Amino acid sequence: MKTQYEPEDRTPDPGLNAIMSERRQLINLAYRLLGSLADAEDVVQETYTRWYAMSPQQQRAIEAPGGWLTRVASRICLDQLGSARARRERYVGEWIPEPLPGSPEWAGGRPEARTADPADRVTLDESVTMAFLIVLDSMTPAERVAFVLHDVFRYSFAEVAEIVGRTPAACRQLASSARRRVRASRAPATPAARSADVVRDFKQAWDAKDIEALIGLLDPGVTAIADGGGLVSAALHPVEGSEEVARYLVGLTDRAPGLAVVERTVNGQPGLVLQLGGVTAAVMSFGVSGDRITNIWAVRNPEKLRLWTSR
Repeated sequence: MKTQYEPEDRTPDPGLNAIMSERRQLINLAYRLLGSLADAEDVVQETYTRWYAMSPQQQRAIEAPGGWLTRVASRICLDQLGSARARRERYVGEWIPEPLPGSPEWAGGRPEARTADPADRVTLDESVTMAFLIVLDSMTPAERVAFVLHDVFRYSFAEVAEIVGRTPAACRQLASSARRRVRASRAPATPAARSADVVRDFKQAWDAKDIEALIGLLDPGVTAIADGGGLVSAALHPVEGSEEVARYLVGLTDRAPGLAVVERTVNGQPGLVLQLGGVTAAVMSFGVSGDRITNIWAVRNPEKLRLWTSR
């Protein structure tokens, strides 16, 4: 009598490699939709759970397994985005997307194109910069899904409609509305090397506690936002204005002796990591326009820094 543990009962699944090869695409999609790699990984796990809950006959009946996985993952994300608004109302302070680490340092004055883990899971391009994710977060769930699927991943509006549950024409309008939000928020492009120079100058001025130099590097209307999630101390409201932000930053180092500021690539852009005793305390992303910093996003919530703890 055979048992389930005997080798002859373990029939190879010829489609397994093809199914699992979709994982990176699904992680890329879910991270852009949710702004959290942890949530994206949960979505992908649930998607595969639903696939393997089907019988082999049901699986073989699906002509395009990759498309099926994308539809399921997108619908799970859409549901999560709907409930996320209620969760945000209970969130303590400001909410910032989970930052992704890149190369340990900048090469030649600019962030390296090749990055460390999790680059094998998330492709770092313009659609994953912190500034872009912040704009995505301002959209309605349907706008975000329609825009990301069509404009970033190039799905047709007919395919998007099947996922969102609206007509292709309605999805076209959703993506158009989202596109206007992106255009309205987008500052003139600053070359990567110049952005790296500005952030490095900012780091040096901060290390020196040079308030005047900091003010000169900050746009007069700069906004600094910190996300502590109620788990660690962080400003509960944005700090605005070049002088106010400069003095806040210098005061921060005065309150945290031994704070080390390290250059790192964050979401594919020049960023900084704050360390205390070798432990990551915060990850900072920047919006740069011309020669000045317009936005500072500092993630302090330890639940969003799990990828940075050993770096």
